[in-house]
Amino acid sequence: MDSFAFIIHPIDPKRDVSRKYPLLGKVLTEGQINFFSTFFPPVYLSEIEGITSAATGRQIKGWFVACPYTPKRMLELPEGTVYRKIIQTGRLAEELGAQILGLGAFTSVVGDAGITIANQLDIPVTTGDSYTVSLAVQAIRAAAKVMDIPLDKASAAVVGATGAIGRVCAELLAGDVARLILIARDGEKLEGLRERLGSHARAELETGTSMELLAGAQLILTVTSAIHDIIHPEHLQSGSVVCDVARPRDVSAMVAAARDDILVIDGGMVDVPGPVNFHFNFGFPEGKAYACMAETMALALEGRFEDYTIGKDITLERVNEITAIAEKHGFRLSGFRSFEREVTEEQIERVRRNCRIRNANSAMRQRVF
Repeated sequence: MDSFAFIIHPIDPKRDVSRKYPLLGKVLTEGQINFFSTFFPPVYLSEIEGITSAATGRQIKGWFVACPYTPKRMLELPEGTVYRKIIQTGRLAEELGAQILGLGAFTSVVGDAGITIANQLDIPVTTGDSYTVSLAVQAIRAAAKVMDIPLDKASAAVVGATGAIGRVCAELLAGDVARLILIARDGEKLEGLRERLGSHARAELETGTSMELLAGAQLILTVTSAIHDIIHPEHLQSGSVVCDVARPRDVSAMVAAARDDILVIDGGMVDVPGPVNFHFNFGFPEGKAYACMAETMALALEGRFEDYTIGKDITLERVNEITAIAEKHGFRLSGFRSFEREVTEEQIERVRRNCRIRNANSAMRQRVF
């Protein structure tokens, strides 16, 4: 039976450590977890069973393995030290019998985005970023539809637009919307991206480094490598949709608490084909996975045991190819979730209603004053 492994790591230190070690998660502080993660070895988490191709009926098996570093430690430690720990975790996957390895969350963006890790392992590697791009854009398109936002007339923004995932998301959205705001920290790279997109974009393009620009966007796709939230309630216009692909999250939990007129969705949740059992709770309902995980699974079902999405230059051709492979085997965009909870039809209608009320009140105030 063909096989794969996928590396995860603690993103919310106390919560995620508690999923494997309840006592440690309860007793240790976040600071202690960050410190001790430096000395902890790679961890075997679970065996994954039941993934079955809708096209061929073939099954694969897999494993979750954990690199113990938190995002904070990955940024604090020397790059070579982080590489070594991820490679050690990859060696554990090799010992288990995996034929391809997926890199999750920060393990996929460290340094050269998987190239060094792939060169040091005997099995091929993928970051899963190509399918992450596909599912993120599918999710924002679907959310626009349920919020009655006409895509071809919409204003949109990509936060983290110059990153590997953000750049290709921007390329796709530039053909969908009327206006596209590209936001990142490096103004020079933003201008380079504007020039790259300008020749074939239908959208009017705008660039900037400030989150204040989000007030002009109805649709926001955010995918940075920040370790703290960067999008807050005051940044957003009423009725907007925010698709948060980043882990850790880019969107502050205060948005959900303070703004009942905005739809925030988690990016990239996929229905996995077959009676899958992950034997580990990583925060999703049964049968659902992140898009980056699904890319690794789909490649194993296809028998494509090769370095697939590594490095920081993701192409549209690769995004389209993995989308076709995943759809062939039965992977599909799943329902919306927001801050790890299901988004119901009632919630969507409530957001639409609150948006109408807020806009009506705003119009009334403008007439009065």
